[in-house]
Amino acid sequence: MKLVIKLIAGILVGLLLGLYAPEWVVYLLFTAKIVIGHLITFTIPLIILFFIMSGIASLPENSGKLLGKTIALSYFSTIVAGLLAFTIASYLIPLLTTATESTVSAANHKLSSYVNLEIPPLFGVMSALAAAFVFGIGISVTGATELHRVADQGRDIIERLLAKVIIPLLPFYIAGVFVEMTVEGTVFTTLKTFGVVLLMAIVMHWFWLSLLFISTGLALSRSPIVLIKNMLPAYFTALGTMSSAATIPVALQSNKNNGVRDDIVNFTVPLCATIHLSGSTITLVTCATAVMFLSEHLAIPGYGTMLPFIMMLGVIMIAAPGAPGGAVMSSLGLLTSMLGFGEASIALMIALYLAQDSFGTACNVTGDGVIALWIERFS
Repeated sequence: MKLVIKLIAGILVGLLLGLYAPEWVVYLLFTAKIVIGHLITFTIPLIILFFIMSGIASLPENSGKLLGKTIALSYFSTIVAGLLAFTIASYLIPLLTTATESTVSAANHKLSSYVNLEIPPLFGVMSALAAAFVFGIGISVTGATELHRVADQGRDIIERLLAKVIIPLLPFYIAGVFVEMTVEGTVFTTLKTFGVVLLMAIVMHWFWLSLLFISTGLALSRSPIVLIKNMLPAYFTALGTMSSAATIPVALQSNKNNGVRDDIVNFTVPLCATIHLSGSTITLVTCATAVMFLSEHLAIPGYGTMLPFIMMLGVIMIAAPGAPGGAVMSSLGLLTSMLGFGEASIALMIALYLAQDSFGTACNVTGDGVIALWIERFS
């Protein structure tokens, strides 16, 4: 919650400085935004490479069909959640919000950075993804312990970079973006949309969980109300901790209260904390749709564009929830390469996502209970 408060403070500071600060202060904050943006762009392929490589290499061995069924169910749930979110968001957002309109000030007041410091990534997003799968699967098959250790240590370094450098700098980055939007005259339309989008994402989390538990309860001849009630401790723990990993002990007990066998629970809950990300997907798709609607140079695409994006999203976020802001950070490469997001759009995505991160995590963890129920049924 401290991070959310800092992000809100960054938005307010950027707004006030854009309206009242001297020009040199505005340009200084804009310069900081440019530099931090380059650092984020540099880090994205490293997040994808080390998180996914470590995640694949750490999958349980000798689990056979149980592992395959858990991965397939988790991925299917993530894809369906993303498609449902896009269907609802693409219909409601144009009805509930107003698109950003170009103004005279937007044309006449373009900021420039004091320094032109570029930090090009070591490799592209797709190269990082391909390398992560090649080495992750290779480590799992060959048992290359040294390379596995390198993958885990690289993941730990990137987690530390996110936690100690990039995440603390995000309020300054957001402030720089809102300074720019204030100068260009588009900030108030954007802020008006923020509340609508955040509320929509949270309501869609609840709708998705209701759909999962009602359909599962009816199919398995169990009471959906009892199933949801037993998972509430895990939901509220995730809401408070904002961490899937920290919620695992409570999630284990909640799933056992639903009558799932201990061996199934002990296998599925830790695994699903890494690979089942329906709540994060709902948030990312909803926020991305809103940002595209707000941006003059972007338009809400059709299913032909969004389906491949959502399918890649389900893969690229593997193991990402273990790091602060990992889900949204790992998705930035896809947003730029597949949806054409620019720097301002990326900053809006980060702000929107982190503002409701706890609700997305709670949806992820609670939805894991449904996966555990079905895995027990299939086993």
